[in-house]
Parts: sequence; C-alpha cells; structure tokens
Amino acid sequence: MEFGVGAVVDGKVTGITKFGAFVSLPEGKSGLVHISEIAYSYVNEVSDHLKEGQEVKVKVIGIDQSNRINLSIKQVEPPPQRAPRQGGPGQRPGGGRPRQNSAPRPMGFVRQAPKEPTDFEDRLKQFMQSSDSKLSELRYIEKKGGNRRGGGGRR
Repeated sequence: MEFGVGAVVDGKVTGITKFGAFVSLPEGKSGLVHISEIAYSYVNEVSDHLKEGQEVKVKVIGIDQSNRINLSIKQVEPPPQRAPRQGGPGQRPGGGRPRQNSAPRPMGFVRQAPKEPTDFEDRLKQFMQSSDSKLSELRYIEKKGGNRRGGGGRR
C-alpha cells in the first residue's frame, strides 16, 4: 500500500507529546498528528483526546523531503456545523453589547455595517479595518484633549 497525500488509513497511537501524537501506520511506517490536527475544538492537552494504544483513522496531509508523514485526525470527518446566531432584543447583529452612550461620533468616523465575512482572508481584512478605525478614533480623542477618566489632567 503506497501512502500519498489525501489517503485515509487506520493506525495506532504509539506516543503522546505536548505537541501531538505519533501514530504507527501499515507497512511499519509512522507519522505525527500535530496537536492542531487532533480535533476541530481547541486541544489543550493531547492526552485529553488520545491514549497510547488507541486505534485511530488518520488522513495523510503531507510528506516532507525527509519522508516524515504528517497526519490529521480531524480532517477524516467533515467539520461540525456551527449553530446559527440568535438575535434577540438588545443584541447587535455583530454580537456584543449595544452602545450605552448614544452620543454622535466625531466627524469622519462613520462605521459601516460589517458584511458577513466568508473566509479567513475576509475576516482578517475586516478585523484590520475595524482595528485601524478604532485606533484612529482613539488618536483623534487624545489629540483633542479628551480624558475618559474624568478628574484632573497629567501631573
């Protein structure tokens, strides 16, 4: 049986480390399941998800120049469906708390309603734009001498 990227095979966990688990494969080969490829949820401790001697189904996701085999357990199954967000009274579409202070924003700082990002790049771009906007707003407030703490100025 020839191993190739994309192949799904049965294996047995032979060792657990803090960065992943070693799995023995057919034909005397072995590979590593990195901690990030164990489950779709956050994995803090590998031993919470896998035990030595456990039979697992793994997918070959890479073979490097040294013939080391990179494996994934989570890619064997499709990702779990995320529950749709529930929008109730007092909730904003983007989540979080509604603004308590309804004072108008300084001119030039109009936030557009965020579109729902479709992939990682869109989400990252949206985050960076939001972050830049917030930083600009804070710099504007500082430049105008705004003091959020109340009380006196600098000493």
